[in-house]
Amino acid sequence: MWEYTDKVKEHFINPKNVGELPDANGIGEVGSMACGDALKLYIKVDENDRIVDVKFQTFGCASAIASSSALTEMIMGKPLVEAEKITNDDIADYLGGLPKEKMHCSVLGKDALKKAIEDYRGVAAAGPEGEIVCECFGVTDKQIEEAVSENHLKTIEDVTNYIKAGGGCGNCHEKIQEIIDTFYKKPGVIVPKPRKLTNIAKIKLIEDTLDREIKPALMQDGGNIELVDIDGDVVFVKLKGTCATCSASQLTLKNYVEIKLRELVAPGLVVEEVK
Repeated sequence: MWEYTDKVKEHFINPKNVGELPDANGIGEVGSMACGDALKLYIKVDENDRIVDVKFQTFGCASAIASSSALTEMIMGKPLVEAEKITNDDIADYLGGLPKEKMHCSVLGKDALKKAIEDYRGVAAAGPEGEIVCECFGVTDKQIEEAVSENHLKTIEDVTNYIKAGGGCGNCHEKIQEIIDTFYKKPGVIVPKPRKLTNIAKIKLIEDTLDREIKPALMQDGGNIELVDIDGDVVFVKLKGTCATCSASQLTLKNYVEIKLRELVAPGLVVEEVK
């Protein structure tokens, strides 16, 4: 289960600027209901190229609704030259953060704004540039490379979280990885270094990973796990249920729990059992 900030909840429960805008002079449509998320953004721009009114209609999850609502608040009253600089990270930051699996919702807002501004300026709508890589969600190689470049994405999972590509049948995973590898091999492109976690962020991420990834898997076999303490890179846990009495409990700790935490939190973590 994802955790949402109070601001995300507020914009989901009480979304701002919902509806159509009959006198809009710029409209941007992105996504599709078949893919699970769709957004239609209306903007009214005055003679000074300032956005004086904005409305939206969206089909999607709580994050999609909240991101769309937040975007309308962010661009209301802004000159176009400022509005078009807004990124998907700006939308997520405005909401106090989004779960990584929901970042594609902020990307949806950014893309809708771009199309609405292009529509106002009379730029003819064109189909997606490049060749389709992800058939499930209609994402092209150019869109994947752009997402990797703008958001410093490093894995297939990152790409799926931001633009959904790879989140369906999985047949495109090899091609997505190839696009990622090719991008970071380009001259002058710097491979992003892993971000150093603060102690609070590390604890939160460990707790989230245990709750979201590890506990559900153990509970399927009647087991469970409890976080006891964290000392530097050592994570102390207590096994419960069938895991507590299983002869292979140490294999579970080292070959599953520890590996999963190293993969999703930090590579130097060590898991120790507390009896």
